[in-house]
Amino acid sequence: MLLVYTHKITSRLSYVFKHICVRILGVEVKFTTVVEEFIAHQGLKMSYTKQPLGKELFVQSHYLLFEEGLTDVSIKIENWNATKCFFRVGEKSSIPFDIFAASFYLLSRYEEYMPYVADDFGRFPPEESLAYRYHFLKQPVVDIWAFEFKKILQSYFHDFEFTARKFQFQPIIDVPVAYKYAHKGFIRTLGGGLKDLLGLRFVDLYNRSSVLFKLRKDPFDTYKWLINNHKKRGFKPIFFFLLADYSNYDKSINHNNKHFRTLIKYVGDYFEIGLKGSFLALDDKEILKKEKLRFEKILNKPLQSSRNSFSKLKLPHSYRNLIDLGVQSDYTMGYVSEVGFRAGTCTPFYFYDLDYEMQTPLKIYPFCVLDYIFRNTEAKSALNQLQPIVNSVKEVGGVFSMVVHNYTFSGTAIWGSWRKLYVELLDFVKTD
Repeated sequence: MLLVYTHKITSRLSYVFKHICVRILGVEVKFTTVVEEFIAHQGLKMSYTKQPLGKELFVQSHYLLFEEGLTDVSIKIENWNATKCFFRVGEKSSIPFDIFAASFYLLSRYEEYMPYVADDFGRFPPEESLAYRYHFLKQPVVDIWAFEFKKILQSYFHDFEFTARKFQFQPIIDVPVAYKYAHKGFIRTLGGGLKDLLGLRFVDLYNRSSVLFKLRKDPFDTYKWLINNHKKRGFKPIFFFLLADYSNYDKSINHNNKHFRTLIKYVGDYFEIGLKGSFLALDDKEILKKEKLRFEKILNKPLQSSRNSFSKLKLPHSYRNLIDLGVQSDYTMGYVSEVGFRAGTCTPFYFYDLDYEMQTPLKIYPFCVLDYIFRNTEAKSALNQLQPIVNSVKEVGGVFSMVVHNYTFSGTAIWGSWRKLYVELLDFVKTD
């Protein structure tokens, strides 16, 4: 156990130390404001305050973890070893930066509470982020900083043995539209066929007819292939199905369709199933509640995991709605247009509500890659870009989490090489 002496124990301090020490480094942590208790402790210990007590392991604290509310925080990005950091502290500190305050800034998504220019879907774009502007988005910096801290601990406490973290791969399978042609009902099927005909899309009309007359498999029906390839390598993806009413944004199969329900249950026999919250549900908790009830009726179990359509998040409201409905895990934290670590970490973490100054029970599973970024990209080129990201996560024993869609493996024009790419990526990730 690591004992931390500080002049004030706050929710922010407890939150970020537990993420770095417990979840990343596997070291239990306890806090004290009593000097005598700190001096008497015989194991791992450090002081985190304004001035050292003596010659102990000391990290000088930035004010961020001891305040409440939001302020315009002054940040200067500097190089540090093979990465970057901010919140530089004095020379007496064993670490030149307050990595705990810097980690809190990224994990809490502090910058997303401040004014920013949203994209067309109202999302926080990567270009507005500190990590993108200063070129450390593609590094899990919080985990890298934690391992730098681990080196310092090892230099002070030679006999302490750390538990090694094991790298994990977490595939996220997004299913916004379960089938391209099949099981859409008479009106939608007729309308789709007429659009193909009037638009002179004869290849689409032929493919649609072939599926409807059961002469070929629906191109979006890639579930068996996905199940087999993950099972073969021992990976456990989580599938997110959309159960929304039809709208301009969400064009899922009707949630009452027996074939669609059978599909969800079939996939659920092999892997975990979550709810893909609709676009309209993002701003309306009642709609989200309705979709949650549909999910629970189909699978006969409580909803535990969710992911938002279009990877849209509006903090803190999106996460508060999930908490109010009893959802335990969310898989939306990431960017749709850039590869990287939106919250700076490749380790699942709990949502910290800055308005209420508290850690919530909602666990966030951040993703660092979305397949859409690599549409129309040759398999070899995409793999060359993905491998360094995987390696950066392997170096810190983190979780490499990637979002792909069922239609990504349909063989259609923009996704032509993706089956080959994904199999190669699975094999690369599997390699120690």
